[in-house]
Amino acid sequence: MKILSRLTKNTVIFGGAATWGLLLVSCISVNRTVLAPPFVAGAKFVGNKECVECHEPQTGPFGYSTHAKVHLADPKLGSTGCEACHGAGDLHVKSGGTKHTIVNPGKSPEACFQCHLEKRGEFSLANSHRIADGHMSCGDCHNPHEGGAVLGRGASLESANDTCTKCHTAQKGPFVFKHNAMREGCIACHNPHGSVNAKMLVARDANLCLSCHLETATKPGIILAGGEDHRTRMQGGTCWTAGCHEAVHGSHVSPALRY
Repeated sequence: MKILSRLTKNTVIFGGAATWGLLLVSCISVNRTVLAPPFVAGAKFVGNKECVECHEPQTGPFGYSTHAKVHLADPKLGSTGCEACHGAGDLHVKSGGTKHTIVNPGKSPEACFQCHLEKRGEFSLANSHRIADGHMSCGDCHNPHEGGAVLGRGASLESANDTCTKCHTAQKGPFVFKHNAMREGCIACHNPHGSVNAKMLVARDANLCLSCHLETATKPGIILAGGEDHRTRMQGGTCWTAGCHEAVHGSHVSPALRY
């Protein structure tokens, strides 16, 4: 009776809330499903060994890739790294490789979105690459079977920028005067999956340029070629409008990146 008399209203409320919170954490962290593979009607899992028979160019370097660590949650299914993204493969094997018996992530991004949920959201933003309408696929920029899946990394002879400029040829150059940001990579200024800003820029207006050229806004006496202070110019918006630094990727005539 003495214990019950000490249980005030606040004790019951806060104690109950704490207990409920612990239950939620335990439900989330214990016995959690890692991955639900793409669905293939009537198919069963066969394991990676069956895939090697026909797809050696993809499975050869796969063991050293990031995606090789992706497996289905149920240990009874065995080694099913390939089927984690392509779906169960026994019908594909029995049919001799018929296309409609397996999931091809190159045709649809849904197989990628099952893990990369945040990218689905980015592709839904106002400015993004046309993945959702099938105009292009994740495989145009990523190779899920090798390395870290990002083209132009590691020991590759192709730079990361070449992944972008194979489509955006006008931005490739070479330029007499190259913007140093291009040496850092296109993603220094652009989010390749999607952005709320025009041209998939990571920031809008002069804020993008000032992330590197901060002295332009803070140091007195910095003058444009036309004899005007940068600080008054930047009040008008972006640095690459109004006849200023229009050649943001590089120029053949101006070290100030003007056409």
